[in-house]
This record gives sequence, structure tokens and C-alpha cells, in this order.
Amino acid sequence: MPLSNLNSQQKEACQAPSGHNLIIASAGTGKTSTIVGRISFLLQNGISPHEILLLTFTNKAAAEMLSRLNTKFDTKIIKEIEAGTFHAVAYRYLKAKDSIILKQPRELKVLFKSLYDRRVFLNHSEITPYGANYLYDLFSLYFNATTSEDFTGWLERKNPQQLEYAEIYLDIWEEFKALKEEYHYVDYNDLLLNYKANLLKQTQSPFKEVLVDEYQDTNPLQDSILQALNPPSIFCVGDYDQSIYAFNGADISIIGSFKERYPEGKIYSLTKNYRSTEPILNLANRVIEKNPRIYPKKLEVIKTQNFGNPALLVYEELFLQYAGIANKIKLSNRPYQEIAVIFRNNSSADGIEASLREIGIPTKRKGGVSFFDSKEVVYMLNLCTLLFNPKDMMAFIHILSHTKGIGNAVAKDIYEALLLLGKGNLAQGILYPDKSIKEPYKKGIRNTQLGLFDDFIEFSNTAQFHALPLEEGFKNNAILSHPKLTKDGAEFLNALYCFFKFFNPYDKPYYLITKIQTLPIFQIVAQKLAKERSITKEGVILEEKRLESLEKINRKMSLLKDLSTHYDDIGRFLNAMVLGSSEMSEGEGVNLLSIHASKGLEFSEVYLVDLMEGRFPNKKLMQQGGSLEEERRLFYVAVTRAKEVLYLSYAKKDALKNIPYEGSIFLYEAGLLRSYLT
Repeated sequence: MPLSNLNSQQKEACQAPSGHNLIIASAGTGKTSTIVGRISFLLQNGISPHEILLLTFTNKAAAEMLSRLNTKFDTKIIKEIEAGTFHAVAYRYLKAKDSIILKQPRELKVLFKSLYDRRVFLNHSEITPYGANYLYDLFSLYFNATTSEDFTGWLERKNPQQLEYAEIYLDIWEEFKALKEEYHYVDYNDLLLNYKANLLKQTQSPFKEVLVDEYQDTNPLQDSILQALNPPSIFCVGDYDQSIYAFNGADISIIGSFKERYPEGKIYSLTKNYRSTEPILNLANRVIEKNPRIYPKKLEVIKTQNFGNPALLVYEELFLQYAGIANKIKLSNRPYQEIAVIFRNNSSADGIEASLREIGIPTKRKGGVSFFDSKEVVYMLNLCTLLFNPKDMMAFIHILSHTKGIGNAVAKDIYEALLLLGKGNLAQGILYPDKSIKEPYKKGIRNTQLGLFDDFIEFSNTAQFHALPLEEGFKNNAILSHPKLTKDGAEFLNALYCFFKFFNPYDKPYYLITKIQTLPIFQIVAQKLAKERSITKEGVILEEKRLESLEKINRKMSLLKDLSTHYDDIGRFLNAMVLGSSEMSEGEGVNLLSIHASKGLEFSEVYLVDLMEGRFPNKKLMQQGGSLEEERRLFYVAVTRAKEVLYLSYAKKDALKNIPYEGSIFLYEAGLLRSYLT
């Protein structure tokens, strides 16, 4: 972007001397233009593109900035700039040095649970130990939230009652960590920790300047990477009023203490708002000014058109609210893609989505249950993963977890046994097992202090399944001797045998997904999921709903196939699905967004729903470590997504649950409701 197109504040920031620079860029003040302008300035002043690192909150944001630069500079030059999220940059660096396999948290939780399930917590008090999924998330938060405190000390601060289990928790994690290293698995935290470790070995920073977007949402682990990079110049852009990721370890004190940590650093402010009308911005400021001020600022509205004041919509009942908003959207003359419904809680999105679709309005949802989190999509990607890398224990355990009677621990037993039978190759173990091995399963270890007890296995005879219609080449496989293996499990393993027999990893992703969809290995799970989704509370299967569920599964497979057409190689396709899935959304139409997912976006018409005390601010999350200040920042972010028209709504009661509601404190702070009693 030519500097001549920038306003005086943006231009001053872009031309800041090399050093430690912080740019306070409030909502709608053109931070993207400023970052693009800064990179242009660096390139024009002799900095080589490979000496520039651009760190963004999403890969989409990085791509947009680079595309703007492409209009001014040669594409070859721009391609040399290292750009993306902390995780994407770390992944590219580590992938070039070592063979790593990136896994989503939902996948690694399956492996983690297989280790957790082996433990017996002999609690001598009434304190219940954390569940496997919660414990995994807790460790993830720990690694992001601190870089100096040991886990036991950190846990004592968070919840001292859980200290009696700390030794078992740590032992599970150490076993989990060792397994990840053995199979070259890494999660998002590992990417950052390993990248940081590599950077600390270097004697000189690889970059002349590092630019950081959304600096207010940096967590201590990410900040420690910036310290490890230690570039001569850093250009941080952010807004403390939009810091909304505390739940994920983000620390607002990082942006708040910038001047203390870098006394020679310079702070610039962008105060001209180009996005929202004056009434929208005034409402947002009336609320956010209730939070403590870190850096003083006053915004100047540039947009002069008058679209009216933000409107409060009050409904007698929760679902009347959703239906009312849907009808209001139907009467709007704006294109659906210019309209957003923003919610604090996923349950709000479900009601809005149902109401919109009921009257034929399409929706595009992001921030609730992701397309990539749906069981059928995860399952298909795991099948492709196992074909690409038969040693992938995570994919195997997740695939078998869909089988009745096979838990994560048993799935891990079967995986290890197949590796033994196949001399290190799982596919060989199921297709051409070593027939000299009669007992492929090993016994457990005993350590009562760490919750480990003897797990004696009395092996069964493979003949127990001879009555089943198993493939001739599989029915005598020693893998069938596990005592906990059921009829369903044997049939599922038989389907897996057919799967490996049918495919090879060199087929194109589109062909693989198309064919896998027709095989028993996929159809067994598709039918199971459709059945589960069609059962009433009384236990009755509704055939119409079952067929509808199957159709939805097939639609998701069609979308996955569409995504796969861009790739000739299954490995590249799988990597793209892991790294980019959080930024993809499904469908087209009215945008349904959680507040976190709406970050960085803007829409002509915005509906902010369910502004009831208890729901927004979310009192439950506040009690779990959140704060009213964080909820207020969430409100500010949601409101400032609106460019022209803003509706805020709440309902007086939930008739289904018989719960009465009061309007949110934020509606009183905004001046839309009067006489709030504190």
C-alpha cells in the first residue's frame, strides 16, 4: 500500500524508526493498511523480504496482507516474506528440519484418554479427579499461560484440592509426551515449544523486523517466542479493548506493560475510525470505558452517513426472539453475506439457525460446532491418515473408537499387537501377519502409587469368530484373540482388512474419499451415527430423521471432496485440513458467529442476541476464572463488527426451562435500559 494512501497517524506509525514500536489500533482504524504500509516501507528502505516476519492471528489475515503487497511489489519478492500464525510459522520451520506429524487436539485427546483410562484414582477424600479431556485442556492452558512455573505449583494456585492427584496427572502426561515423541506427533503447543527451543540455540536473530498483529491476544508462550526471536526491530499492532482470549492463556498485561519492558519503545495511536457510524461507536465506547484504561484514546468517526441509532429488541420469550430476528432479517434488503448474527453462547446459535432455516434463509456458521469437528468428517480424515501413514496410532485408535465394545485402551492394545504382527507395519499386521506369533498382546505394568494395576489378559481363540462372515485371509489373524473383542469389533477389523486391501496411498484425495465412502469401513460408522442422531428420548428410532441424518453425512462428504480437488497428494491435503480447518466455515448465507469467531470481521447489519444477565455477561464462565472486564471487551468486539445497522436483543424468559431473565448490565451501561441496580 503506497504511504500516500494512509492518513497522517498511519503514515507516522509506518515510518517509525527501527526499534520497539507499539501501535494502538482500535476497532476500524485501519490496522491492516498500517501493517501493509509498514512492510512496504521496510522493503523500500533496503530490508530484504526474507528478513521480515509477519505474525498474524489467522492465516487468512496474513494472506490478505500479502495479496495487498502483491499489487505494489513483484510476487517473487512477497513470497520470500515469512508470514502466518505463530503455529503456521513454527510448523513450516520444524517441518523443514524434521519429520513431524501435526495432530488436532481432538485427535490427541483420544490417545491421552487411552493412557488415562489405565489409571485407577484411589481417592481418600471426596474430591473427584479431573476427567481425561479436561486434564488435557488443563495441561494445554498451563503451557500457554506460564513459561516459568512448574505444573504442581500452578495447579496449587488454580485448584489446591486437586494436588493429591498431581503425581498421577504428571505421570500420565510424561507417558503421553514420550508416545508423541516416539511417533513424531506434535500438537499446537509442541510447535511453539519446539520452535522456541530451536530459536534459543541461534546466536543471531533470523529477522530484521518482526510484525505482530492482534498483539493484545498474545499469550506468555507466544511472547516468549518473540523474546527468543529477539529481532532488532518489532512492530506490534493491537488494542487492549479487544483482548478476548484469556480463556486460552492470552495475557492482557503483555500489551499493558509494553513501555515498562521496553522503556525506549515508542507508542503510536490510530484514532480515526472508518468502519462504524457515530451512534454505534458511541454505544461501544460508553460500555468499554467502564473498564480500567491502560492507554488513553479517543476515537474520531470518519463515516458521515446516517443509518439511525442502534436499536434494542425486547421479546417476551427466548424462541420468540430467535423467530423475530429471523423475520427481521427476511425483511432486510441487504445481501445475506452482509448480515451477521453474533452470539456469546452456542445454544443461541442453534435457535437462530433453526429459525432462519425454517423460513428458508440459508446460513453460514462459524464458531460453534465446526464442520471439521463433526464425527463423520473427523472419521474420514482419520481413514485417509491411516492409509497415508499406517503407523499413525492416533488415527487408528480414533477409528476403532467407533466400534461397540472397543474403548481407547483396547484400541491401543490392538494397535500395538498389529505392529508386532506386521514387524512395525500396521497394514502388514492386518494383511499378512507373522503366523509364528500366537499371543501378540502384552500384559500391563503395576505401580499403585501412579494408579497403575496389573491388567492380566487371558487370550481367547480366534475360532470364536469363525461363524462370522470374515474374509478368508483375515479370520485366523491372531489379532482376534483379544478377550475384550466383541462380534462388532471383529466385523469392524474385518472391514479394516478390506480397506487396506483395496487402497494405496498414491491415489488422489478426491478418488480416495469417493471410494472410501462406499466401503463397509465407512458405511458401518455412517449408519451408526445416523441411528444415534435419530433416536428420541423414549428410545424410538425415527426413520425419517435417520434418512435425513444420512443425507447430511453425505453432504459433508461432498463438501470434503470439493476441498480435496485442490490437492493431488493426500499428505498435503491432510496437512491443509489440520492447519486451516479452524478458519473454514460451512455454507453460504447469513453469518452466524460466536464473538471470538467474529474477530477481525465487519458487516453492514449486525444482530447481537441473548443479552440477558447471566448469559451475557456469562456468569458461569466468569466463575471459572473469567471476569466482567473480559465479558465487557467481548461486548465491545461484537458491537464494533457493525458498520451501519446494529440491533441488540434479549428475551424476558425461557418458557421451556421456566427461567425469567433480566436485561444485561451492558444494556444499562449502553444507555438502552435505565435504572440498573448494582
